[in-house]
Amino acid sequence: MQSLYRKFCVFEMWFAATLLMAISTLVFVSAIARTLRHPLNWAVDISMLLFAWLVFLGGDIVIRETSLISVDLFQKMLRPALRKGLQVIFYLMMILFLLILVRYGIPLLVSNWKRQFQTLPLSYSWCTLAVPVGSVLMIISTCIRLRQTILAPANAPEKKGE
Repeated sequence: MQSLYRKFCVFEMWFAATLLMAISTLVFVSAIARTLRHPLNWAVDISMLLFAWLVFLGGDIVIRETSLISVDLFQKMLRPALRKGLQVIFYLMMILFLLILVRYGIPLLVSNWKRQFQTLPLSYSWCTLAVPVGSVLMIISTCIRLRQTILAPANAPEKKGE
């Protein structure tokens, strides 16, 4: 199972990088085309779709790599056991928030099924699908981090990217 998860993580990283390159290329080409008075109206819709997926997949990658932005000035002043307890509380709060995103993301997905992109014959629900799918992926990564935090000694540094 761990081997499959590692392969998925590599694929997710590769896919997110591809999305970022595609968005950058689309926006650049669209700007040039607009300057030449031949706008690519569909590029905005595709970029928005790709960006929604990039945000949630990128969020999962950041959680897995423990690269979340934090202000640790006060945490460094705490004893290791208290710091560990605080980290557990933060992970639990993240899981709760992500569960809320899944809970409300699914009805959002269903309600957008008949809505179409302005320039594409594609349901807008493909864009909103990123919310529950990405949130579930982030819940998995956060649970793995939570388990590692609980099992690690209080003074052990947090492991990156496992």
